[in-house]
Amino acid sequence: MHYRDRMQQLYVLNLLNHYCRQVFSFTSLILVKFPITLLPLLLLPFSFDSQALSATTTNTIQGSAPYLTFNNGKTKVINTEDLLAITLSDGTTITPITNTSATNPIVLPRVGETLADVGMLVPSTTDTIELKALIDAPYYYWGDDDGDGQEVNGVTAMGSLTVNITDKNNRVVGRADTLDIARAPYKVVLSNTNSSLSTQYGVPNRSTFNAGTVTYYIIPKSSPAVLYAKPNLRLGGNNEPGFNGWKFAGPANIWQPNRGFLPQSIIPTSYNLNFPTTGANGLYFDLDISEGTQLTWPSITHEGITAIMTPNANGTRVRVLLTGPVATNDQIKEANPARIYTPALPKTFELVGYDSSGAAVIKYGFVLQKWFVSRGERSATNIETENWCTSLGYRLPQAKDFTNAVCSGANETMFCRSLVGATPASSGHHYQRQIGAGFFSEWGDIIHYKGAGIANAWFWTSDPYGGWRFRIDSTAGSADGDYPYNHNNGLCIYP
Repeated sequence: MHYRDRMQQLYVLNLLNHYCRQVFSFTSLILVKFPITLLPLLLLPFSFDSQALSATTTNTIQGSAPYLTFNNGKTKVINTEDLLAITLSDGTTITPITNTSATNPIVLPRVGETLADVGMLVPSTTDTIELKALIDAPYYYWGDDDGDGQEVNGVTAMGSLTVNITDKNNRVVGRADTLDIARAPYKVVLSNTNSSLSTQYGVPNRSTFNAGTVTYYIIPKSSPAVLYAKPNLRLGGNNEPGFNGWKFAGPANIWQPNRGFLPQSIIPTSYNLNFPTTGANGLYFDLDISEGTQLTWPSITHEGITAIMTPNANGTRVRVLLTGPVATNDQIKEANPARIYTPALPKTFELVGYDSSGAAVIKYGFVLQKWFVSRGERSATNIETENWCTSLGYRLPQAKDFTNAVCSGANETMFCRSLVGATPASSGHHYQRQIGAGFFSEWGDIIHYKGAGIANAWFWTSDPYGGWRFRIDSTAGSADGDYPYNHNNGLCIYP
């Protein structure tokens, strides 16, 4: 109702009110002078329409504003705080004001939940959306308790909402992605532009939302999980003793110098992203577990290769020992040994820890793509080593099978130019700890694996370098050229 109309109504009502008081005073005065039977006659001239005094003529009816909602009105969004709030599956709502997750991360209520289970106005199928899309099909994420806005074009919305999710290593995460405690906390950034929701009629008929941003830090509900896969850590950092200026450490989202390789995937279809991708008889690594729990870890065998599992006493670590095709002492001595088993690779290994009821509690998977066989301490010429590998049914490795070292540009020397190493490439003339970037790049300084029977030496490759052949140092993964008639050690690879 317009302000001018209301003032006119108030003026008329005040006149009527004054008139009524005069009538009441006059009636009181004559009550003492006239018989009561005559009073109805006296009052007849003063009757008037009582509806003129209705309260609705002085106050506009106040209803409720339209609101946004993603759960059929259980949560009514009428301001920016509500717009940027999240709701967990147990009904807990966290707003920008109550958010303390920067120092106390939000724990999802149930094991196995994803960020798609966190309620917010941004639908789980997208990362950004216009509010006008939210009020239409298929969402209809709005309501009005007064029933306003139901007519055609009766409700309008302006502005947009965006969510960005990354893990602790700043890698993008999808709402439905399986969460990994090793990648937590997950950073959920919700933001909106200046926005509004309006109905054509009703008072009030508008909710406004100032532009805002909030960051929530979320971790999955705790359950035992693999935190690191740890091979030998020596020469896994930067500026190691005796190697000043050499940067062996891989990217922080893949390698931690004091802990090992981070699991890259808990999804079976992408186990190939995890360490290791190469193996040899007698090599081993440890799985560091987030919560100590007594589990049974059965050995796994594929293609003649076995992963033997040995947990420690409190269940916080599991040693994984690889065994498989290997040359016997007699074969090492022979120039042309008999063939040994050649495994059909790649092959997926899924390591599973079971509780006392037989339920799978922890899983870690990797895909072996290459298998190496050592000739021990015995050295030979390049062609002799190549023939020995061929007799076994294997081949002499290329440089990229060993290392991701670089000897080009500033890293060139007269003994090493234009080396084609594995990728992702190292930053220098040495390996950098990476998954899938060569045998030494994954396993590190090989001499520290007691029982593996691999010498601390230079190893022949099949890569030519002028009249030389490249050879690779097992300690740091460096490369240089050597005359093919000189003696170096041998590792063979399949396939």
